[in-house]
Amino acid sequence: MAFLPVTKQEMLDRGWDRPDFVYICGDAYVDHPSFGAAIICRVLESKGYKVCFVAQPNWREKDDFMRFGEPRLGFLVSSGNIDSMVNHYTVAKKKRQKDYYSPGGEMGLRPDRAVIVYGNKLREIYKHTPIIIGGVEASLRRLSHYDYWDNKIRRSVLLDSGADLLLYGMGEHQIVELAEAMDSGLPISEITFIKGSVYKTKDETRAYDFIRLPKYKDILTNKKLFAKSFMAQYENTDSITARPLLEEYDEWLVVQNPPSAPLKTPELDKVYALEYMRAYHPMYEEAGGIAAIEEVKFSLISNRGCFGNCNFCALAFHQGRVVSARSHNSIVAEAEKITWDPDFKGYIHDVGGPTANFRGPACKKQEEKGVCKDKQCLFPKPCANLNVSHSDYIKLLRRLREIPRVKKVFIRSGIRFDYLIYDKDDTFFKELCKYHISGQLKVAPEHVSPKVLAKMGKPTREVYEKFVKKYYDINRKLGMEQYLVPYLMSSHPGSDLESAIELAEYLRDTGHMPEQVQDFYPTPGTLSTAMYYTETDPRNGEKVYVPKTPHEKAMQRALMQYRMPQNYLLVQEALKKAHREDLIGFDKHCLIKPRQMGAERKYVKPTGGKPKTAQKNGNATANGSTTKKKTIRNVHKKK
Repeated sequence: MAFLPVTKQEMLDRGWDRPDFVYICGDAYVDHPSFGAAIICRVLESKGYKVCFVAQPNWREKDDFMRFGEPRLGFLVSSGNIDSMVNHYTVAKKKRQKDYYSPGGEMGLRPDRAVIVYGNKLREIYKHTPIIIGGVEASLRRLSHYDYWDNKIRRSVLLDSGADLLLYGMGEHQIVELAEAMDSGLPISEITFIKGSVYKTKDETRAYDFIRLPKYKDILTNKKLFAKSFMAQYENTDSITARPLLEEYDEWLVVQNPPSAPLKTPELDKVYALEYMRAYHPMYEEAGGIAAIEEVKFSLISNRGCFGNCNFCALAFHQGRVVSARSHNSIVAEAEKITWDPDFKGYIHDVGGPTANFRGPACKKQEEKGVCKDKQCLFPKPCANLNVSHSDYIKLLRRLREIPRVKKVFIRSGIRFDYLIYDKDDTFFKELCKYHISGQLKVAPEHVSPKVLAKMGKPTREVYEKFVKKYYDINRKLGMEQYLVPYLMSSHPGSDLESAIELAEYLRDTGHMPEQVQDFYPTPGTLSTAMYYTETDPRNGEKVYVPKTPHEKAMQRALMQYRMPQNYLLVQEALKKAHREDLIGFDKHCLIKPRQMGAERKYVKPTGGKPKTAQKNGNATANGSTTKKKTIRNVHKKK
């Protein structure tokens, strides 16, 4: 077992004169199944293909792209585990200070819009060699999309990158089918049949039974047409019910084939049983290693997909709504393997996925007929056909707890609290509190205002409060003092000052004090982003209030942190603008006290006590990728 060749000499040492594929990646080289590039490369290797790896090439020069020469079959290009623009910029469009997927956290080792830059550099060098793009950045930009950073509609990344083919979704089925087709001698221009792929053509007859999207040139100036186009994409993300989509550009037709079917349990087991090094390449040791692996090195990916389908999440576009899971034996075998790692201290950091407590499809109907286009599984209320059970997850966690050398099994990748509260059997809830929490549990109510929650696709405040009560009741009966860490979001479409004040009052009443606040981040592939751009709900055409100016966003953030003295003037302005001067005063229901004339700039001690500080934990997802460490936004302590 060894890392893939990263130098020409390493390739020659294996007896290869040329590779079949060269994988170009915006991340550093980490050979771990939480990294999508590692999975795709190991799957190809398992099928007998020779793969070399170029991590974070210098895109200003040609040398790195020519390191292995021209591959026999083609170049595979990905920006890495995260969209390069999200990786580089905060929601305020300010440069981030660290890149957790680069050696030593160094910024600047990948370009903005990495897939486009890498694709064009390769095309400049190799005029006719097939270029195939994939990964999250390509997947979510596969057709025309709103780009927050440019504040405009951009074309399919397939066209802008100069690539020949785009593979979207998780990619294991597609990459094998593609490799076999290319290996048989089929030209890349003829490979138009793979599910989970997007191709370009000038011949409309290549597509069949397709839905014609509005023309790109028309949606540039017509937000209603953009909303129509988005909804067609949104409703065609299921592998069973989706139809091909055709989008016309001036010089090309871009065709999206239906999604590839989710991997079944035996297929997932094979993917995660491949021989990964489970570490970053040793060439990064001198620079301080790769921080992104720290929280996932001893985590276990249990499932893929999510039927929670929050409107601000792109999982439906990338992984789909049908949940598939690995077998218990597969997960236990991986757990036993990691316990022998010299750095293992007895703690499994996570057993989960996009949503940890989902272990299968929402209902039997999804397996045969696909997901419903016109309704969601959990919103606004749970579907009558929803299978609410944690029995399988309980059995899995019990087996993991029994493994020798395992001291504790944590769950950190997120519990869907509404699904949990709908379970009439409290067994999992009790075992969660007793065995799988380290003093605090992170959940995501996101907001409390009904009109904001409706646009988020999140359950009502009453559901969350029922969960909170039960959580503390169980902990009290167990004799444990543990807290909740609720994630809250400001400035989501639908959130006006009235809604932001309602959230501030909730924080006042419950004694919460968020340390940091997350603004809504409009990223490609989400319903909420379409609302942000069009200021309408694409599902029904209704107008949606969208806070867009930096000043209003600052006021909404300040209201969530109204106790901070530096936020006083913003909070005061927001309350006056909303005609809520009743919240400025000395009564206990007031958010801020009035200040004496001329004292606005003086330091004023914040009301209330010091907030509890939460331990900072990382977070992982199960889509072959990880997320950056998240700063805890709130500590929800029982009063």
